[in-house]
Order: sequence, then structure tokens, then C-alpha cells
Amino acid sequence: MHSMSLTTTALRTVGKLKPENTVFLLCDIQERFRPLMWRGETVIRSAQYMTSVAKALDIPIVITQQYTKVFGETIPETFADAEHMKNVPKFEKKKFSMCTDEVKDHLNTLDKQSVVIFGIEAHVCVQQTCLDLLEDGKEVHIIADAVSSQQPYDREIALHRLSQAGAFLTTAQSAVFMLMQSADHANFKAVSKLTVEHMKLPNEFNDISTVASKI
Repeated sequence: MHSMSLTTTALRTVGKLKPENTVFLLCDIQERFRPLMWRGETVIRSAQYMTSVAKALDIPIVITQQYTKVFGETIPETFADAEHMKNVPKFEKKKFSMCTDEVKDHLNTLDKQSVVIFGIEAHVCVQQTCLDLLEDGKEVHIIADAVSSQQPYDREIALHRLSQAGAFLTTAQSAVFMLMQSADHANFKAVSKLTVEHMKLPNEFNDISTVASKI
């Protein structure tokens, strides 16, 4: 019994992130949704911070767009560098989950175990994507200050549900510093500069307390 307990503990992932084993998913942050999302501008600003860090740390990004003809293109401000955005693979979808056949094929070529996701809506596309990824054995990290829904309650319950399902809830800064692990990291100064600039911007999630109290 004792040895079984040790084995189970050893196999349990604690959610550490490493750049070489990580991919970022940007889920449906599109123009039509911009005025509809609760704390939407913070989501956009946090997404830009994450994509800028991805560029600095050479982490691949995957973008999806839900029915682009109706909901529009990905909001340009989700990237600080337009050229970087142009070079990121973008997948059209009507399925709510990002895990379409095309996206899954692409993720298989990347062969990354840790998935960091940000975007909208928390209780629909983000939630279904995370559940699919967890079923596929991926380690899923949700950037709480870069995820939202039209209704705050939908967002709150979705984050709670996903935490129960085995996803890791984190914040943009927490994930970024875990990826670097040390001030000795070769890109520490560049990422620190991005972080300082990001911290100057308003974060409308700073008043959040309810989700943490339920987990």
C-alpha cells in the first residue's frame, strides 16, 4: 500500500511549465466579441503580453477563429508585432472546441505536452477545448486574466469546473515567470521589460476573489 502511494504521488503532475515543452492557444479573440466580453480589454491586453512573451521565449502559438465570416478576424492588439501575428498558424472553425482535426494534426507535429490557453468564451470554447485536451492527456494551464465570457457568472463557474477537471488556473505573470524559472534565463531582461510595461496597464480582474474562494 505504501509503495502504491509513492508511485501515485510520483506520477502526479504539479503543472510546471518549460518553454521547450509548451504551446500557447489563443482562442477566438475576435472583433465581433470585443464589446460583448466582460473585462474584454484586459483579456486583449493580457493576450498581447502572452504573445509577446511567446515570441521572446520562442514558444509556438496557435490561433483559432470561430466562424470568421460572422465574428470577424482576431483582434490585432492581441499581438504587439503585426509580422509575428501574420506568421502564427490560424485555424477557422465552427466547432466550439479548438480541437478540430486540423488543429490536432498541427499540435501533433509540435509535440508539446503543456498547453497554455487564453481567449473567449470561458464557458463555451475555452471550456470545451480544455476538456478535450485533458482527455487527450495534455497538461492544461488557463490564464485567468486572459479568459472571459459575456457574463461574469458563466466565466466563474467555467473556471471552477475546469479546475475540478484537472486544469491549472494561473495568471499571465505567474505562467511567464514559471517559464523562465530563474533571473539567469537568457531572455529574462526582455521578458521583465514586457512585464513592467504590462503592469502599467489597467487589469480589471484585480477585484476578483470569488473563484479562488470556491476552489
